[in-house]
Amino acid sequence: MKCPYCQKENTKVVDSRVTPDSCSIRRRRECASCSKRFTTYERIEMADIIVVKKDGRRESFSREKVLKGVMRACEKRPVKREKIEKVVNDIEATLRDMGKEEIKSRKIGTLVMESLAELDEVAYVRFASVYKKFRHANQFVEAIKTLKKMEVQ
Repeated sequence: MKCPYCQKENTKVVDSRVTPDSCSIRRRRECASCSKRFTTYERIEMADIIVVKKDGRRESFSREKVLKGVMRACEKRPVKREKIEKVVNDIEATLRDMGKEEIKSRKIGTLVMESLAELDEVAYVRFASVYKKFRHANQFVEAIKTLKKMEVQ
């Protein structure tokens, strides 16, 4: 493992712990050259899921891309990183449980929106506005109405 600070490969594991969701192992490492510490995560590599985009293009599923989108929606909101990680882990698990090699990007977007609706209303509206490409203020109003209907059910 290369040190992110000095790029030397001589690092040692100082501490290892299973993450709360039991999906990965968190390792604290220390560089033997510069003595700086950093964290790495070890995850099981699963079979690739292919995402079919709206325009028909195909690309590999990226957990990091989903995480980035959820984090952006939750930016400056009182949502803990652990809850965001759990949402992304749950979405990935749902996709893998579907047992399909190819999944439409629309399905992933829907899963993210459903999860954000439960996690944080403002994050839901933010994500929906980008995902659905809102162009008018009334689209925000409709998204909020949809959110309120979901609360009632």
